[in-house]
Amino acid sequence: MAHIPMPSLRYGTVWRWHFYAGLFCVPFVIWLALTGTIYLWRPQIEAWLDRPYAHLTTTGPRASAEAQVAAAVRAVPGATLHKYVVPERDNAAVQILVTRNHADTRVYLDPRSLAVLNVVTEERRPLRMVFHLHGELLAGAFGSYLVEIAACWAIVMLLTGLYLWWPRGRSGLAGVLYPRLRANGRPFWRDLHAVAGIWVSLFALGLILTGLPWAKGWGSYLAEVRHLTGTARGPVDWSIGGKPPADAMSGDHAGHGAMTMASAPMRAGELARVIATTRPLAIAPPALISPPARAGAPWSVASDAADRPLRSDLKIDGATGTVRSRVDFAERHWIDRVIGYGVAAHEGALFGIVNQILGTATALLLVLLAVSGVVMWWRRRRVGLGAPAAPPRPAFGAGLVIAIVALALYLPMFGLTLIAVIVVEAIVRRWMPGVARWLGLRPIATA
Repeated sequence: MAHIPMPSLRYGTVWRWHFYAGLFCVPFVIWLALTGTIYLWRPQIEAWLDRPYAHLTTTGPRASAEAQVAAAVRAVPGATLHKYVVPERDNAAVQILVTRNHADTRVYLDPRSLAVLNVVTEERRPLRMVFHLHGELLAGAFGSYLVEIAACWAIVMLLTGLYLWWPRGRSGLAGVLYPRLRANGRPFWRDLHAVAGIWVSLFALGLILTGLPWAKGWGSYLAEVRHLTGTARGPVDWSIGGKPPADAMSGDHAGHGAMTMASAPMRAGELARVIATTRPLAIAPPALISPPARAGAPWSVASDAADRPLRSDLKIDGATGTVRSRVDFAERHWIDRVIGYGVAAHEGALFGIVNQILGTATALLLVLLAVSGVVMWWRRRRVGLGAPAAPPRPAFGAGLVIAIVALALYLPMFGLTLIAVIVVEAIVRRWMPGVARWLGLRPIATA
């Protein structure tokens, strides 16, 4: 048997990892790309959904803020005020979030007649459903872990794809930077897959990495690292594993954060004073006002702007209307600022419509990458799974080992699942010859 040089062993091993990562990730990549694209256009979709409440025709004096809250609470018996959304226009409906049994309900209210225009459970709003479909497959923490594992292996798929794409002795840019459209069969699909991969890889890696703070495992891992290193400064303002920030940081049974903390009885005139103080401050909309948990404590005012670098958090004295404290985005810890920029870019809010178009193009190219990969696998598959043959003794240089360890430390779910894959392969190779041949771990006997 001819001696196989070390570089080809490394190439074969990387190809095999790319194959496994791709086969596992493809359905998740397509799902996340499609749901993510819908969520990218959240501002336009929500504006369209809320258009019946954007321009009311009623006239006359506005009811007091306290009367508006009372009407919203009556619409959901047993509820208490959670957040008052400061209206952006005088003729728009007031939106008030009330909470009951650990769940928020959004009440749309005519600020003049106090007529209830709509009542909807917050987590059942269409874009909140898309958010949970995208981040946790509507399966809670388990779904979040599954999405995170797929994201980790999608990173492996992209990195190994770049290694396999790297031109080796090829002249010209055809099949490297643009596909040979006149090619037929396997060369056409190979070019489509490789070229789509090279153009989308950088943006796709950014998209995946900026989505990790939401994941149950990685988000909790980051929070623990920050706690141990003393770099935590205040609560995070993004959800982890589909839970609100306070929930995610304090555990599943810690009281569900602000949604279950009982607020103190509202004193007459306090909400109106807080609103009057908030309006001239030009807080990036929507501005959310939350009542204090105990009498005498300040009210909280927070910007919920999708472009997170525009956000501010304030504490306002309800009795006097005095601003007790204000924390703008620039004053937050640098880690929070980096994640804030990343999250805003991930959601398509950092630089407006261009961000949305770029995110959509990235998602569609990822779908093309996934579909072309499946076609290539199906066309080349002959026996069994059709995986590339496993090299008898894969060669791992020091640089590759360091890269794998670094990636496993940064992405713990990748490290854990990689260990599981190695163990399963070893067991199958040794004690399950039929399965090993089907997986390409053993040569298939030929006549």
